Amino acid sequence: MKNFPNNVIQHFTETGMNRPWYKDLTAYHWFVFLVASAAWFFDCLDQRLFSLARIPALRSLMPPGTETGVVQATGKEVTAVFLIGWGIGGLIFGALGDRYGRARMLTVTVLIYSVFTGLTFFSRSYWDFALFRFLTGLGVGGVFGLAVALIAETVPDTARTGALGMLQVLSTIGNISAGVFNSLVDWLQRNEFVKEGEGWRYMFLIGALPAFLVLLTGTYLREPDRWLRAKEAGKLSQGGIFSSYRGLLTDRRWRKNLIIGALLASTGVIGLWAIGEYAVDLQRNVFKTYFTANATSPLSPQELDTKVANAISVAYILNMLGAGTGMWIFTKIAMWYGRRTAFALGYLSAFLITLLVYWKMSSPFDAYWMMPLMGAAQLSVFAGFAIYLPEIFPSHLRSTGTSFCYNLGRFAAAGGSFFSAWLATRMFGQFGSPLMERYSAMTMCAIFLVGLVTLPFAPETKDQPLPE
Repeated sequence: MKNFPNNVIQHFTETGMNRPWYKDLTAYHWFVFLVASAAWFFDCLDQRLFSLARIPALRSLMPPGTETGVVQATGKEVTAVFLIGWGIGGLIFGALGDRYGRARMLTVTVLIYSVFTGLTFFSRSYWDFALFRFLTGLGVGGVFGLAVALIAETVPDTARTGALGMLQVLSTIGNISAGVFNSLVDWLQRNEFVKEGEGWRYMFLIGALPAFLVLLTGTYLREPDRWLRAKEAGKLSQGGIFSSYRGLLTDRRWRKNLIIGALLASTGVIGLWAIGEYAVDLQRNVFKTYFTANATSPLSPQELDTKVANAISVAYILNMLGAGTGMWIFTKIAMWYGRRTAFALGYLSAFLITLLVYWKMSSPFDAYWMMPLMGAAQLSVFAGFAIYLPEIFPSHLRSTGTSFCYNLGRFAAAGGSFFSAWLATRMFGQFGSPLMERYSAMTMCAIFLVGLVTLPFAPETKDQPLPE
């Protein structure tokens, strides 16, 4: 590089473009990265299993003959209950992570969401199904803040951006795995290995597998040195488990970062859970209309359902591949040009592409090229949450601040689910109609503008050490 100008050489050095981030990791760094990534992988697997199984589950648990529109509306309500549990769990375990350690609390949260996901298998009514999802949400909500704090404080600063971005990229494998399990269960039902209408139970049983992760890793995972130094120096919040929130709110710098981080994360979380998650409902309506209108001969209900399910599975896998690509691109832009630039491109893309998808999707072919784009746009910013949130809080408040910002959006997304249902049923027509799904989602896209408006106030953390 001796023939390059000094400023170009400096740029390449500072952004890490001259050395891959993973070259700076030791064997233990890799162990921490893989354990935290596995915890988040299974967390995302659980989320996606629920997204795919909630309608079949409610159709089985609700009285026979319940209208499809009512089942879908109830699905949004259960989603809101899950998100509320998720938000509460994030607020509780984020504070516990700062008080008692990231590694210890990560183990507890994985155990909680594994056990209650497995117990969902035994649901017999809407009420116990919703209760198990709420309790699962408590564990699910705690994982993200603990996992990113553990990685951020363990790996070298030169590897932090790449490692945290890759944590989110790998989460798409959990989402794709859920789609594979869904296809497997559908096959078992069609071939009568599993009773028709009961396949959803086995999907939730699969979600109990992460409990084995606790048995395999709990003994070897230790707390990061940064947290241990804060503990030895007496910096950890004393008193109740929520005393760390007082530390965040009473310090002007951390209070400002808390507000900015919460607005940025809430924008993305609402965009995904109150808009993106219901793309499957739109696809189901669109695909049924398309296959019925273009069939060379009348299709039986079973044939139509099979065609629709297969098309949804293909669109979903493409969506997740797009998501992984989008998060990888976000990570690279954040490394080279800064966090704020990456967020700006992510939110703008999410706004424009999501509008396009809900406005124009009218066939499986449309879904096959639109869903990868929407996945790349909507989920790209989630790499940013993993990278950016731990960079704006000190070690003794990092887990609390990160979890608060990321999970406050769950309450907003729960409200967004209820609001979306209200838009659909009260403003844009009867629940379950394609036009309803389109117009309510397009209206909700305005949330992405909140993230764009927040960015000018956000501190840039590129090439900065973690604050202490």
